[in-house]
Amino acid sequence: MSVDVDREDLIQRITQTQRDLGRLFAQYESPLFSTNLTMRQLKVVMLLSVSGSASGQDLAHSLGVGLATVTGIVDRLVGHGLVTRREDPHDRRVRRVELTPAGQRLMTDISEAGLEHYRRIMEHLDTATLRALDHAVTEIQRVAAKLFECE
Repeated sequence: MSVDVDREDLIQRITQTQRDLGRLFAQYESPLFSTNLTMRQLKVVMLLSVSGSASGQDLAHSLGVGLATVTGIVDRLVGHGLVTRREDPHDRRVRRVELTPAGQRLMTDISEAGLEHYRRIMEHLDTATLRALDHAVTEIQRVAAKLFECE
């Protein structure tokens, strides 16, 4: 087997394993699956959890939709008590959207549930496998940071 074919085979196997893990995790109760949010609403909440706050224009650009669509999404999230709007202190014409404590709790709960699944699995791995996994995920993070800072 040539090196390129072997690499592609490994990449395919790893990606399939990731999909299979996702399916296994989806079988367990998670705040991600018990929320009544639409995919776009969840994306907005996730974007705000990373950025802290965003203008409607920022959200429209990130979602690839118009400002009117974002307004409707944000209105529904305000109704759910997950986000709030406030005036931008640097430009009073701009309204910023940010997570409420309930929105922050939702994102923390989703993140913690996923991490708890991984932690339960890792507790059953031997130390040599954990060292190899530590090396692999550290390298993945390094490459991802390098690739995504260029975009």
